[in-house]
Parts: sequence; structure tokens; C-alpha cells
Amino acid sequence: MNKEEILYRIKECGLVAVVRAETKEEAFKIVDACIEGGVCAIEITYTVPGATEILKELSSEYTDEEIILGAGTVMDAETARVAILAGARYIVTPYLNKDVVYLCNRYRVPCMPGAMTIKEVVECLEAGADIIKVFPGEVLGPEFIKAVRGPIPYASLMPTGGVDLENVSQWIEAGAVAVGAGGSLTKGAKSGDYRSITETAKEFINKIKLARG
Repeated sequence: MNKEEILYRIKECGLVAVVRAETKEEAFKIVDACIEGGVCAIEITYTVPGATEILKELSSEYTDEEIILGAGTVMDAETARVAILAGARYIVTPYLNKDVVYLCNRYRVPCMPGAMTIKEVVECLEAGADIIKVFPGEVLGPEFIKAVRGPIPYASLMPTGGVDLENVSQWIEAGAVAVGAGGSLTKGAKSGDYRSITETAKEFINKIKLARG
């Protein structure tokens, strides 16, 4: 699956599951639950112990058609390259690191750096970002996306942090191309209730579709 196809699928579904699992087994169970719920993209964050090995095992277990695996909380180009070699199909960072964006563009891997000001959004665009992660979402709110898209309507923005079932419609209606959901989606894993992840994913996707009209 090439870069354009990956970006199309992420935007079409509109939901990226942000995984901060404590073990490989937990990560696999969350992935299974998300797939069943219709999620097309999973982001394994590099705050997870053994994230590289988890990416390797997940990429050997699942096809791109089943789930598009990505790496999150990537702080530098070295980590980005390791993650790509391990099977990550897109890279997400909490801030703009131009070396990460250049590396991803070199290998035609979608890159989603974080931004929280209009200046940072423009800098991400100039560096060649594919989607700009609006972060932290709970601080900025849906109004930020609406405000940015006034002067910069061509910016592809994806909020992460603070996105839940109560406000996901507001983010989409404001112009977000997709949303990243972490604890609000995967919290059931803490109690072993993976079924709730599946049901929550379905609710997220349904609300995204309705918000898009």
C-alpha cells in the first residue's frame, strides 16, 4: 500500500487509535478489538516498553488491509527509521522535527507532526507534513481547527488528546480530516473489557460519519 492509499484510508475512516499498552499481549488484544470495531489505523506510541518489537510482531501478524500500523511519540529521525523498518506505515510526532519529516518523505512514509499555533501549522506545511497533529487537543479545542482553516483551508488537521465521544462530532464539523483517540477509546483494556473498545470504536466511527453528513 503506497503513501497516498494510506492517507486516503486514514482520512476515509477518520479514526486513529492511539495505543499506550503495557504489554505486547495487551497491544494485540486492543488491535483485535479495534479491527472488530472498524478502526483502520493503530498508532503504537514509543512510550510503550518494547514498542519496536511490538510493531514488528503486529506487522507480521496483520496486513495493511486489516490495520494500518503507525508509530507515535516519535521524537527524532533515528527512532522514526527504526519504527519504519519495524513495520510502521506512518509516523506521528508531538512536535515538528524537520529531520523526521525529511526522512519520512525520503521513504514516502506519511508523517504527522504536532502543532499548537498557526505559525507551527505553517512550518509543518512548509516542511512537507502530510497531516498536522493538533496537540494537545484538550487545550486547543475544536475552535482552533475552525480558526486555522479560515486562512489556511488546505491544511489537513487531526486533533489528538481530549477527543472523546462527546466532542468528536465538533472536531469533525470544525474541519478535522481525522481524530486520534487514546484513553477515551482504549480505557477498557485496563479492566480487561476489550468488548467495550470495539463498541466505543463503532460509536466513534458512526459519529464521524454523521458529522460529515
